[in-house]
Amino acid sequence: MSLNKEVSQETQIKQKRRGVRVNSRVQVALEWQGEAGAPCRGEAHTRIVGPYGCLIVLPHKLELEQRIVLTNLVTRQSNPAIVVWKGNERAEGWELGIELIDPKMDFWGLEL
Repeated sequence: MSLNKEVSQETQIKQKRRGVRVNSRVQVALEWQGEAGAPCRGEAHTRIVGPYGCLIVLPHKLELEQRIVLTNLVTRQSNPAIVVWKGNERAEGWELGIELIDPKMDFWGLEL
């Protein structure tokens, strides 16, 4: 692949993003419905945050399109969210892309 083509694809991806993303480790809690509707809870940390979502590392495996409630343990704010990307399992857990549903712009307590 040529350098121009790579740069063009990277530019297109950046244009699709709805906000600034920053590397930030924030402790979060997730709540979701497990098998047979049982309530589940887990704690994780973010690697990247943005106004509309984050990349987290969670020791539990969740499925794509899984609906969750994400709580920022620093600001104590909660927001409904959905799993939109699932990476590979790593030593510390699964990398998951999370999209916040109608988030408050101060959810992370950062200026983004």
